Amino acid sequence: MKRFMTMTRQFRDDENGAAMVEYTILLGIITVAVIATIITVGTWVSGQWTVLSTSLAAATA
Repeated sequence: MKRFMTMTRQFRDDENGAAMVEYTILLGIITVAVIATIITVGTWVSGQWTVLSTSLAAATA
């Protein structure tokens, strides 16, 4: 019984699991932010290439 109580106390006092959950949530937020940034920058770059291509086509025509 004493061993069970000791294990219960250790489980209650152990904060590694909570920290891991917090880091996992933080990693998820960072991942979403990076993906959103990549999509936004990719769209902007694509638009800039389209404008450049159109301008060059008009200049050579």
